[in-house]
Parts: sequence; structure tokens; C-alpha cells
Amino acid sequence: MTEVTKRILVTGGTGLVGRAIEKVVADGEGRPDEEWIFVSSRDADLTSSSETKALFERHKPTHVIHLAAMVGGLFKNIRSNLDFWRTNIHINDNVLHSAHEMGVQKVVSCLSTCIFPDKTTYPIDETMIHNGPPHSSNFGYSYAKRMIDVQNRGYSEQHGRRFTAVIPTNVFGPHDNFNIEDGHVLPGLIHKVYLAKQSGSALTVWGTGKPRRQFIYSLDLARLFLWVLREYDEVEPIILSVGEEDEVSIREAAEAIAEAMEFRGELVFDTTKSDGQFKKTASNAKLRRYLPGFQFTPFRKAVKETCAWFNANYANARK
Repeated sequence: MTEVTKRILVTGGTGLVGRAIEKVVADGEGRPDEEWIFVSSRDADLTSSSETKALFERHKPTHVIHLAAMVGGLFKNIRSNLDFWRTNIHINDNVLHSAHEMGVQKVVSCLSTCIFPDKTTYPIDETMIHNGPPHSSNFGYSYAKRMIDVQNRGYSEQHGRRFTAVIPTNVFGPHDNFNIEDGHVLPGLIHKVYLAKQSGSALTVWGTGKPRRQFIYSLDLARLFLWVLREYDEVEPIILSVGEEDEVSIREAAEAIAEAMEFRGELVFDTTKSDGQFKKTASNAKLRRYLPGFQFTPFRKAVKETCAWFNANYANARK
């Protein structure tokens, strides 16, 4: 019988990415020497240093995947930049410091492409994170996430810790936040299409539909997280994304959802609503150097699977 030598604590374990990692591990990607522990805000308030420390003392992890964060869509960020800054700074500092104090061997934190400078050249890559201010719409969240990279370097230089971070592009999949007001664009659109289909009305998409995004399916991201945890040894972050050629417009995303949900109504674009950043094309060249053969789930297939999950779990998913 294989001895368990890795106790992997996943913060934010009941969110979109945490659920995806849990499924991938359960479906055969886990290893006999690994014990996986998925925790949520019900297990500890990570803005509290004492509760975070108690959580780490209780589970004694050897490895951590840090997903916990205060997150939200464009309009929630615009309303609450200070809240996003303060909450995420507290969470990240408490998790990383508790991991250091407990002698955790490796921490993989989750950043976001919104941390990159607003005024930049494309495609963006891992060397450009601190080259200028992020977009003003979500500066609180963006700067808080950037500080993880700063802390990782500090813990590496001062204490020799193997703390790193990944930067996924727009993640979507089962267990997403499908709240129309506060969720991200794709799950929000899925919910809107569902309601428009039920009522027989047109689908109203906020903005022009022209902004472009790289979407990554949560189950693909989960498989990549396992690789980073086990194999990736740089302190510098790594972008986890589909290629630049797989970027789609919001209009194309809405059309893919309409097709997956068999919605036959009209698409209307409300141009009085903000588009946010027009694009934030990310290079996955670094990832491809490590994993040239990694196969991403085709966008329309992933959308279809996500829509099917939403339809089957509507009572809970819409909250």
C-alpha cells in the first residue's frame, strides 16, 4: 500500500476551479501518495490570521493550491474596488504566511489576466505583469493579485520557499457563478439565454459584443494545475491559456451559448453598458514550451457541457 506523502490543501475548494480539480482528481488523475483536502469559507475565514493559522494546524498540509479570493464580474468590481483590494490582500497574506510558518513545501496561487497593464502591447506574457497600472475598472482586485507575485519572490529569496502562481485566462465550466449581476461574462450569458428561452424574449447582451477573450474550460485548467503542482519549479508565474488563435468575441461566445441551449430568439446588444477592456490577449508560449502536446477541450464542446450542467442544476446554479 502506497504511503501518503503529500497532503494537498485547496483553499476556495468549492468554487469553480476547486470543484474542477476535485473532479479531475476523483476521475483518475489523483495519485496514491496524495491526500486532497478541499476547504471553503465555511471551514475558515481566511481574512482572519488566527482562523487561517488554525486551519493549517488542523490539516498540516505539505502542499497548497490557493484559489480562495473575493471575485466578481466587471460591474461588481467597478462598485467595490476598495473591498476587493482589502479582502484579497488579507486572504493572500494570511494563506502565504501560514504556509511559510507551517513549512509547506509548495504553494500554487491563482492570479488572473486582469492583473496585466491596461496600456500594453499584445500578446501579454509573464514578464509584463508589473509594467504599468491595470485597467481602472478592477484596480483593487488586480493590484491585490499582483502582490502574490511580489510575496512569492520574497518568500523564495528570504526563506527559500517554492511559492509560485498561475495566470489563467477567462475560466468557465460547471459550478461557476451564474449570477447575472455579479458573475463573469460567460456564465452570465448562459443564465440570460436560459431566461430568454423560458420567456420567449430576445437575448440582451451587455456592451457591443466586440471585445475578445480567451476562455479556458475549468476541467482543462484543473489538469494543468496538477501539472504545475507536481512539475513546475519556477517562482515566476505561468500563463495557463488556450492559444492566441482561439480567442473569441463576446458575440461569438453568445452565439455558441445560444446554439448549445437551442435558443432561437434574437440577439440584442445594449451599447449603453460598458465593454471593459477590449482585449487582453495572452501568450501561452511558455506553457507550450513545457507541454507542447497538451490538448484543450474545443470551445463549443466545453460550452455545450457547461450549458448541460447548468440546465441540470438550475435550482442551485442560478444563485
